[in-house]
Amino acid sequence: MSDKGLWRANRRKVLKGAGVAGVAGLAGCLGDENGDDTAADDTTDDTSGDTVGDTDDPTEVSWVMNPAEETVDIEVQYQPLFDYLEEEADVEINGIQTSDYASTVAELERGSGDFADTSPGAVAQIPDVIDVVGMRLAFGSELYFSTIVTTPDSGIETLEDLEGEEVATAGATSVSGGMVPMLMLSQAGLDVGGAPDGDPVDFTWRTSDHDTAREQLIDNPSIAAAGTGDFSTSAHVPQEQFDEMSQDFVDISVEYEDAGTRDPELKLLAVSDPIPRAPIVARADWDDPIREELETLMLEAEPEVFQHDEDELADMLGADPDDDEFEDHLLWFDGIEPADHDDYAPIVDLLDELGLDPEELD
Repeated sequence: MSDKGLWRANRRKVLKGAGVAGVAGLAGCLGDENGDDTAADDTTDDTSGDTVGDTDDPTEVSWVMNPAEETVDIEVQYQPLFDYLEEEADVEINGIQTSDYASTVAELERGSGDFADTSPGAVAQIPDVIDVVGMRLAFGSELYFSTIVTTPDSGIETLEDLEGEEVATAGATSVSGGMVPMLMLSQAGLDVGGAPDGDPVDFTWRTSDHDTAREQLIDNPSIAAAGTGDFSTSAHVPQEQFDEMSQDFVDISVEYEDAGTRDPELKLLAVSDPIPRAPIVARADWDDPIREELETLMLEAEPEVFQHDEDELADMLGADPDDDEFEDHLLWFDGIEPADHDDYAPIVDLLDELGLDPEELD
């Protein structure tokens, strides 16, 4: 995470974790599972984070922040939503940033977060630990896609050509960046072994995050292809390639409009079927009136709630609004629609196709 996230430190405590170990190392400072770092005493309500007897203090609510793109400071990206919740309810949002998808699931399992933004896979992995509050909508779309791309001069024409090559993807438990690329490669006839919960047989696999996988493909000649969510690579792929390969992508994806607008150009090898967008979840055993209030605020929020003040964001980043860095820090969704575990049944089906037990994924 960059240091830019610290601009919010005068308003809330930012827990900058390097995964489970990083946050666990702060456990002695937390006070309780909701991120209260006041001295441990008898004034804390262990179930809600409320401070009894001091009605002037806002309720502290912890939010586990799931990484997707290495280059994005997610605390900055989520600023509009957090500000809205703090202004409308008497709460203070404490962000707990994790290093990868598996760490996000681990934090939720240990009860560190009240809310979280997660990968769709988390719903299948820990269904008894979390309740689905809603599905994030990107400008009206409930669905997104996974892509596998290569460089124009790689000599790779089809997925079958990746046998014996190195393939970079996002994390193994990322749905669009790990699981779905493995399924597409398997369906193309490559032996993926136990991946994403093991090593492929027919190719060498490198995992990181969506942005890093893309940059490894661009910068490292040994990497033959990258599998990521469409939000990471589609802007590098000319629209006509999507036109030829996936009418669903053309009709559904909010990324289609910007396809082909960034350099360097990449070549499309495969596009997945539509995937349900990622959820906002709550800790299942969190029973406090503030939870219902915040959930209602999120589900009823108008699109403008999720928008940054562009001048403020430009000053914060030291970036021009036309820069990629500025665009990448805009919050990628503009609404949250009511949803539940059933909406993520396709993810369970995906794991079944891969022969994976969701509860055994690392």
